[in-house]
Amino acid sequence: MRRKASITLLSVGHACVDVYQGAVASLVPFLVAGRGYGYAAASGVVLAASLLSSVAQPLFGALTDRRPLPWLLPASTLLAGLGIALSGGAGSYALTLACVAVSGLGVAAYHPESARVARLAGGGGHGAMGWFSLGGNVGFALAPPLVAAVVGTGGLRWTPLLALPALAGAALSLAVLRAPGQRRRLFAPAPAAGPDDRASFLRLSLAVVCRSVVFTGLSSFLALYAAQRLGGSVAAGTAALFVLYLGGAAGSVLGGRLARYRDRVTVCRWSYLLSAVAVAGVVFVPGPALYVCVALTSAGLYVPFSLQVTLGQDYLPSRVGTAGGITLGLTVSVGGMVSPLIGRIADAASLRTALAPLVVMPVLSWLLLRGLPEPAALPEPAALPEPAALPEPADLAEPAGPGRRADPPAGPAQRAVPKSWVQ
Repeated sequence: MRRKASITLLSVGHACVDVYQGAVASLVPFLVAGRGYGYAAASGVVLAASLLSSVAQPLFGALTDRRPLPWLLPASTLLAGLGIALSGGAGSYALTLACVAVSGLGVAAYHPESARVARLAGGGGHGAMGWFSLGGNVGFALAPPLVAAVVGTGGLRWTPLLALPALAGAALSLAVLRAPGQRRRLFAPAPAAGPDDRASFLRLSLAVVCRSVVFTGLSSFLALYAAQRLGGSVAAGTAALFVLYLGGAAGSVLGGRLARYRDRVTVCRWSYLLSAVAVAGVVFVPGPALYVCVALTSAGLYVPFSLQVTLGQDYLPSRVGTAGGITLGLTVSVGGMVSPLIGRIADAASLRTALAPLVVMPVLSWLLLRGLPEPAALPEPAALPEPAALPEPADLAEPAGPGRRADPPAGPAQRAVPKSWVQ
């Protein structure tokens, strides 16, 4: 399978998985309306998906560093879809939390190994990783309209229909893993790598945590906040969440392109400064301009997204799976742990008061990335040689006839062909 085809299928498969990350936040308004959850209870649903995911992703990353496990891609995709599909039918709050936690476990198992597979399939390029990350962002963006179409039409009892993207994503992952040109490459153990730069990786991880707090806080409460600011319409909140996720899709592609002209650390730093200004606009700018600020916030937060994944892998070249599990998983999921705090502040004061501290988080990311060295990129994985074709047996050559030149006599370099070949 050609490289572009592999990345395309992996990107679409990534979208099918990250639909379920976006679906958790998208279900919150329906859970609030249908079951009477308060802000703290609603944020607990987001926490349930994030908590198990945040603990499990580094473990899956360490596991894939010891041994490649590409089969995790289809299996974890199905698990992520199963949890969300069952969440709407859960009668109790505890059972709802358990269902979204199962979905979070599936997401946790997917990302470390998928980052390794995407890097191998894409030849280690920033652009390929950008397209792979784009798929996840598209999945996030599609979650609000998908959940609104399904749950808004049939209620929470229709959530089993949300398992359909998981079935499609698992099929796409299997198509990549079973391709003859990829199987040996993806299942082969990782070659020896250079030394790890743990100090730089730690600073990068803390910067991603700050970014995660902003994004998870907004994705958890933006739909409710936009509905308050724009007349109480659920559609206004769903549209704001869609813009948040869709802007991330544009930011991921833009990040890969900017990395061609400037080093990744510089691109990430300036993107976080833009994000700080945009988040302030989301919280304080009145009226429909909120949507513009949401789009700028999303783009600013997602320009560094794929670049941080490759930076982490380059800082920890001997532990690529662990690096992917932390930058794609743990640091992103940690943001969900802050959601209950935001919910409690919103219950005690107001949602605007609870979201205002998010303005500081991108500034902290910018400070953490200052002076961070640009690491040497990992070498592009060498292509596996194709098996040599067997020489055509001389006994099977067509006999010489009139007008046809006879085959030259066998020289010393030509081996005799056993008669058993012909038989």
